[in-house]
Amino acid sequence: MTSPTSSFNPERALSMAREALDIEAQAVQALGQRLGDGFVLAVTTVLGSQGRVVVMGMGKSGHVGRKIAATLASTGTPAMFVHPAEASHGDLGMVTPGDVVLAISNSGESEEVTVLLPLIKRMGVPLLAMTGKPGSSLGRHADVVLDSGVDREACPHNLAPTASTTAQLALGDALAMALLDARGFRPNDFARSHPGGALGRKLLTHVRDVMRSGEAVPRVPLSATLMDLMREISAKGLGAGAVVDETGVPVGIFTDGDLRRLIEKGVDLRSAMAREVMHAHPRTVRDEALAASAAELMEQHRINSVLVVDTDGKLCGALNSHDLMRAKVI
Repeated sequence: MTSPTSSFNPERALSMAREALDIEAQAVQALGQRLGDGFVLAVTTVLGSQGRVVVMGMGKSGHVGRKIAATLASTGTPAMFVHPAEASHGDLGMVTPGDVVLAISNSGESEEVTVLLPLIKRMGVPLLAMTGKPGSSLGRHADVVLDSGVDREACPHNLAPTASTTAQLALGDALAMALLDARGFRPNDFARSHPGGALGRKLLTHVRDVMRSGEAVPRVPLSATLMDLMREISAKGLGAGAVVDETGVPVGIFTDGDLRRLIEKGVDLRSAMAREVMHAHPRTVRDEALAASAAELMEQHRINSVLVVDTDGKLCGALNSHDLMRAKVI
């Protein structure tokens, strides 16, 4: 083997990378053309089960299997991964009546997997096979076969599992998405599976959870002077203030940026009234809306603050981009 640095060719590296991506993209595209009754039967088998999808696989297929199990579990299909070698030493007891086994093996002849096939069949548990060789031992014993075969690996020696594992992963995702749709799985369901991450925060955090409310909301009546409004903005530290009518409905907003522009124009700040300098028809968001929706509204209109209203359209809160950042919504 020659020294890696002395033989490295940047152009060849890019060429190899592009070729690998092309091969893997073609492998995934070919899967779609082969999908048919077998895939539909796999979906209906899982939907008809009362237990979990127990995913098994050795080596690289095992790594893919763990990800497939995780994707299924987070999208409404209870699933777990069981290592085939450990299954032979007691972990097969994790498989219970009502479960479905999804065994993954590109060759269909992985000894750790095939040795379990008679036991799985004896348990009466449906067996789904994801394999590149439908005629293999795994394929022949399975109730349903998902063909994940590829013409060649992305490896230049056609040895390292590359295109085949990409195909397995894509086929697992396709199965998960078909099940997700069939179960009527919705964004709120997804959020409940991801409460601790960024996705959960975006899908579970509402405006009312992060907004400023009560006395923390800067507001003045239509009869207020600009100086009254500026004092209110300074006291509350939002960078903006609302102008409300006699019923509490916001009819205008004034920001620190508006103040700078008035100064540049030479406006007499002491004599101006709030209703004369406010922006009428301010952007508002409902308190029950997702905080992510408020962030989208602010980004769309290039504003830093937004007023929050209740079901009657009355001012009940306010928030700015800093509030959303503190809540890690953006």
